[in-house]
Amino acid sequence: MSSNSSGPLNLFNVAQRGMSAQLVRMNAAASNLANAGSVSSTEDGAYKPIRAVFSEDLDRASGLSTVAVSGVVREKAAAVRQHNPDHPLADANGDVWSAPVDENAEMVEMLEASRQYQNMVEALSTAKQLMLETMRMK
Repeated sequence: MSSNSSGPLNLFNVAQRGMSAQLVRMNAAASNLANAGSVSSTEDGAYKPIRAVFSEDLDRASGLSTVAVSGVVREKAAAVRQHNPDHPLADANGDVWSAPVDENAEMVEMLEASRQYQNMVEALSTAKQLMLETMRMK
């Protein structure tokens, strides 16, 4: 599908794209956590969680496949209605609408993204060590 403007993909390009994708994933989860518990006066105005959408990016020149961030989309989750007539944003019925964010699920999402990021760092570190050892063989 795609290839780098600087030539075919290599290990470093693949790892960089993977790390970038995980960073987008972590930022989306962080945004969701930051907005957990936020309220609005309308159902439509309530914060909706976001998710990163990934796709495969095949480089035909090298045969390597990597990840591409297709975009960030809002979930279709319904806002949670809470009866709180004393809240300044309460509607005529005394209801406010809160963000449908599952804080536990977002923490798991962040941990998984963090582990994947760390795996890429470890792969790069291993590749670096192997290259150094190869150069020492001369």
